[in-house]
Amino acid sequence: MLKSTFTPIFSSFPSKTTTLQKFPSYSVISNSFTQSAPPIHQNSSVSAPTVTIIPPLQHHPPTSAYVHLPFCRKRCHYCDFPIVALGSANPTDDDPRISNYVELLRREIVSTIPEFNIHPPLETVFFGGGTPSLVSPRLVSSILDTLRGKFGFLEDSEISMEMDPGTFDSNKMKDLMRLGVNRVSLGVQAFQEELLKAGGRAHGVKEVYEALEIMRSCGVENWSMDLISSLPHQTPQMWEESLRLTIQAQPKHVSVYDLQVEQGTKFGILYTPGEFPLPSETQSADFYRMASQMLSDAGYSHYEISSYCKDGFECKHNFTYWKNKPFYGFGLGSASYVNGVRFSRPRKMREYMDYVHNLENGAVDCYGNNHLDAKDLAMDILMLSLRTARGLDLRSFTDVFGGSLFYSLCKVYKPYIESGHVVCLDEERRAMTADEFNNLFTHEDEISSRLAYIRLSDPDGFLLSNELISLAFGVIAP
Repeated sequence: MLKSTFTPIFSSFPSKTTTLQKFPSYSVISNSFTQSAPPIHQNSSVSAPTVTIIPPLQHHPPTSAYVHLPFCRKRCHYCDFPIVALGSANPTDDDPRISNYVELLRREIVSTIPEFNIHPPLETVFFGGGTPSLVSPRLVSSILDTLRGKFGFLEDSEISMEMDPGTFDSNKMKDLMRLGVNRVSLGVQAFQEELLKAGGRAHGVKEVYEALEIMRSCGVENWSMDLISSLPHQTPQMWEESLRLTIQAQPKHVSVYDLQVEQGTKFGILYTPGEFPLPSETQSADFYRMASQMLSDAGYSHYEISSYCKDGFECKHNFTYWKNKPFYGFGLGSASYVNGVRFSRPRKMREYMDYVHNLENGAVDCYGNNHLDAKDLAMDILMLSLRTARGLDLRSFTDVFGGSLFYSLCKVYKPYIESGHVVCLDEERRAMTADEFNNLFTHEDEISSRLAYIRLSDPDGFLLSNELISLAFGVIAP
């Protein structure tokens, strides 16, 4: 999947974010819009004004936790996550590879020393992987009990789990629901047998429909379907079919990811990005537009650059990331963001075992020299905000990071506001026309009082997101 070219934030997300990128690649962007907006090399020569960054406000205790369960039946051809491949058969309930890891994970949770005197209960927990649905409900229960004993849970906390077709039946689904799992992210990826096989998926189309029936019969209301675009040999007709069948299945949430070929994966050996049999960059951009159009027409809100939902079914856990709020991470390769510090666990099992042992003995300094400076934090907030339909709250941003940044961002985005890739909103979230913006732009005091938000347009602004974010980075850290 697509990996960010901006390291300040994505190197710190839970493991899946390193490869499942949620916006289009820069190469897609630069080739798709050179006629409609000035390319980045034209703007980079403009001298960036000096910006004074004010230190950020004090951070708050985390209320979210990511838990990495790394087990899969096999490694998919595009996957570079930290996983443990178990073999083609689903594991038994007492598989020592899983039970030993879960015990290690629980030890890590217990030994984690929060940075705050007050520990609010967890509002969200996300089990990612890997394929968490390979883990037995009994072991999932033990993890939840450990989290509950350490931090507590809010009464209506969101507990999400990634699940793959063919790895659960109705009994397991009901058991997980009884434990409190109330949101499911179903990794379908495609509805074409040839694409699933080409991607090295452990399930086929038959298992997809079986999983959909299990979800329906068990009464799972809050569930998401994951899809991948730009797979080898994928055609527009295939992508349209996958989107149509997704809409027919009526999930409350849909996540659409675009493929990035990673070094060290099977796809990395077989394929070169931008060359056949991978879809062209123009086709990948068209896939993105098709998803936006079809899902929006079906009543899904495009609330984040690759996330769509029915009203009220946004992923609460992911909003922790989009709002740059702190979170705990537990397990192999996972990451935490606590008190302004980002910290990742080892990606190899032996090293992770040593890490937990050292943590128990007080020999781990998770927060030593990893503090983000104010400019890094400003870039994180800007990047994450522009990934969402809500956009960047300019007034809150200015309150924290200084008034000189407001006008500088408006100046660098002016051509893209005129081209429609960036949208300006007033305090009532009414979209301004380009003419209204230009009239305000000549009066710095007036624009700061009238302009409240900026966001990227859907879909063309989202497609141009890497370039637009890069321009803003140039303003923050010239």
